[in-house]
Amino acid sequence: MASYFCFKQKEMDSALVKKYNIPGPRYTSYPTVPFWNDLEFSLKAYKKTIIRSFKETNQSQGISLYIHLPFCESLCTFCGCNKRITKNHGVEIPYLQSVLKEWSLYLELLEEKPIIKELHLGGGTPTFFSAENLKELLDGIFKYAVKAEDAALSFEGHPSNTNKEQLTTLASFGFNRLSYGVQDYNEKVQKAIHRIQSFEQVKDATIAAREAGFHSVGHDIIFGLPFQQEEHIIATLTKTIALMPDRIAFYSYAHVPWIKGNGQRGFKDNDLPSASEKRRQYTIGKEMLLEAGYIEIGMDHFALPTDSLFKSLKEKTLHRNFMGYTSSKTQLMIGLGVSAIGDSWYGFGQNVKGVEEYEHLLKNDILPILKGHILTEEDLQIRKHILDIMCQLRTTLSKDEFQPELYQKIISDLREMEKDGLLILEEQELLITEKGRAFVRNIAMAFDMRLQRKKPDHRLFSMTV
Repeated sequence: MASYFCFKQKEMDSALVKKYNIPGPRYTSYPTVPFWNDLEFSLKAYKKTIIRSFKETNQSQGISLYIHLPFCESLCTFCGCNKRITKNHGVEIPYLQSVLKEWSLYLELLEEKPIIKELHLGGGTPTFFSAENLKELLDGIFKYAVKAEDAALSFEGHPSNTNKEQLTTLASFGFNRLSYGVQDYNEKVQKAIHRIQSFEQVKDATIAAREAGFHSVGHDIIFGLPFQQEEHIIATLTKTIALMPDRIAFYSYAHVPWIKGNGQRGFKDNDLPSASEKRRQYTIGKEMLLEAGYIEIGMDHFALPTDSLFKSLKEKTLHRNFMGYTSSKTQLMIGLGVSAIGDSWYGFGQNVKGVEEYEHLLKNDILPILKGHILTEEDLQIRKHILDIMCQLRTTLSKDEFQPELYQKIISDLREMEKDGLLILEEQELLITEKGRAFVRNIAMAFDMRLQRKKPDHRLFSMTV
């Protein structure tokens, strides 16, 4: 009887994967970038939203900073980030000078010193930069800003090139969290994604970070990679759990070669696990992490009960933005560096993606914004619901918030998912079930009116499962 039940359960899971495995956003913003209204965007209007948000929240919340450091010495073929591959470290100083110039242009907009509540160095590979140059960058950032007492400062590190000097330098500025890109320990998988690193390297880097004073060390693990099998997930997570990182990002590989060019064409499509295989990899990994004492946070994230991410979940202060999940919620986030996206809450602005163009514009005192979007009242309303769904796995909605036809469309989509056991919808309360966790992107899509009204005629997003 038990084996029959297990078979029927797998059959049900397979049917759900088949039904809901469609292209969909990861919702680090709403509206998502492909649906920004570029035609009505202006830099002048975006600056006004920054000033407005800063006045409203600098003293009560502070601001967030995201700094994009795009350089890598080698190409990882799974990566969807904006990067520049080079072994020439002479690019470091000119680029950082441009970042600091961009920061100065933002400071000119503000009437008082910004209070930095959150700062994240992303990439690319931030540890491409020397400790000395990282110090120059941060000295320049904090020279005209105040660091909040409980500031959350973090960076992304490569286990193979993060050294003691970098860790010590960053810790001296108050950096207290980092994440290492591990992905998978299997040699065949590593070769396919061009990310070669041993468990010993990751272990040494993790120990070094803790010795330097970092109290939250995270590991990124990806499932659904080329040639990856269930036993690889088990082996990788067994080694990961032995080190007990404070946070684990366990997320699905996003295969979008039509967007990212040759970087994701180092293997064939049929080298990738099927959707049902990916689902099993996720289920196995999740069970291992829960048994090891980790708590599932939102979508794709796990944390120990001692980590600030779990504490923010309990306190209902968990936030999601272009940096992913964060325990620090600020209304204003300024993005510095190529392709970086800023979020004033009322508007988004993304920088140009080329290093040379970025540096040229800043030499001419021009903010290097390529495109953006000013949020409408409806955008702000829907954004709140999607944030609640992605962070708290629930939201409260009423028909008075929406136009009648819009409300009926949302409810109709949600009722269909309710029939499949993904959520519970009672009166004004929407609650995502345990089964629905794996389909949280699909649930959020029910609210995405820009996607609903303008169905794309070509693929924009990775698959949701």
